[in-house]
Amino acid sequence: MSQPQSTFEKALALIDAANSEDPNQVTADGSTWPKELLYSHRMSDMLHRYAPNADDAMQLAIRAQHIQRWKSPRDAYSMDRIGYLQWRKDLYKIQAQTAADLLAEAGYGEDIIERVKTAVAKKGIKENPDTQLLEDVTDLVFIEHYMLEFAGKHPEYDEEKWLDIIRKTWKKMSDRAQQFALSGNVKLPEPLVPLIQKAVS
Repeated sequence: MSQPQSTFEKALALIDAANSEDPNQVTADGSTWPKELLYSHRMSDMLHRYAPNADDAMQLAIRAQHIQRWKSPRDAYSMDRIGYLQWRKDLYKIQAQTAADLLAEAGYGEDIIERVKTAVAKKGIKENPDTQLLEDVTDLVFIEHYMLEFAGKHPEYDEEKWLDIIRKTWKKMSDRAQQFALSGNVKLPEPLVPLIQKAVS
């Protein structure tokens, strides 16, 4: 007889089911994935490497960080800095509420839901340890899996622009995450290694 699902397993399954609805498909290691489902699994994988003792609340926040992101497209806002900032603000709010609703459905209480909501909404980076952990993992995943792809989409960026992007990412990370990134624990995108080293030296 199978064991009844724990609240944690239920919440994880609900988050994965929500991200499985992503109509955007991507291929990784020979398998096709819904884009945000793959992203969420990469987030969990990085968390296990970077902070293997993270509690349930942080494991769920990390898994839910981009939850149903495709439902809030960037191009629904003006394509300038003001539009970008408004999109990001709304997106964080929507993702935090979606995660909170799923955790409530799984049976979690207000304390865990609030912690997850605060982290997913990216509130209090540098002050809130939960939010900082989520930011660290987000940046490490970006460096390992998405930085090179991002570079490919922006051939117009010169070296100065790239140094600026890398430094801004670096600044958001804790000292511990910075050391982790350079210690061989993260697969740095090879063509960008000289730029990364130049930016952070």
